[in-house]
Amino acid sequence: MSQNKIEESLNLLEQDWDVDPILRKFMLGKITDVSDYPIKVKDVIFHVPYLNSEKKYILWKCFWPDCHNCCDRQGRLPLTSDDLITIGKGLKYHRPSEFIKNETLTVTYQEPGPSGNLTTMTTINLKRKTDETESDDGTHISCRFLDEKGGCSMHPDRPGVCYLYPFSTWLENEKGKARVHATYQFTGDCPGFYLAENLEPMKEEFKDYSKIIYDYNMASNRTNRDGFGSVSFT
Repeated sequence: MSQNKIEESLNLLEQDWDVDPILRKFMLGKITDVSDYPIKVKDVIFHVPYLNSEKKYILWKCFWPDCHNCCDRQGRLPLTSDDLITIGKGLKYHRPSEFIKNETLTVTYQEPGPSGNLTTMTTINLKRKTDETESDDGTHISCRFLDEKGGCSMHPDRPGVCYLYPFSTWLENEKGKARVHATYQFTGDCPGFYLAENLEPMKEEFKDYSKIIYDYNMASNRTNRDGFGSVSFT
């Protein structure tokens, strides 16, 4: 995401929330003396930014239901093969093919990978609005399943990717074994980031998200093997 888009998101966020000026500078790329602090929790390695100048970690907590920006400013909602079955049934479709035809879009897009490489992904995405088209992909759209109270009307059967926010995740081959990694998405939309001198305040979040992130990676792998998506690196 470009710095201009992140700044635009931060400006919108600050209309309702206080944003730490140090974190704002970091998200806009104005703080570069940053270390990557990896911490292994169960089956996932979390990469936590450590600001050397401040001698503090960047941690996170969710402010739902007071905030639902992650639902109100969606970029895309890629579905796993598990999602296709579960959500399709929830929307009263008898066959996944009919659900895919009427409620989803298949798109191909590129994202920077963790090592600076470019990742090309093809995914089946849930339409965030009923008339969504391919030209809307990657743009901020409020999800049509967000109810008046800021809750998800399909919860707990919402897409697996929704449970990940604000993390992004990837797999790396380590000595022949797949290792799951995760780090934050700094889009400027989430008010939950804060600075702390140690990792203890986020102990429970790391524990809970370790399972969520691991399970999502396994589901994504099955999705690609089933032919409902693809990933390539350049």
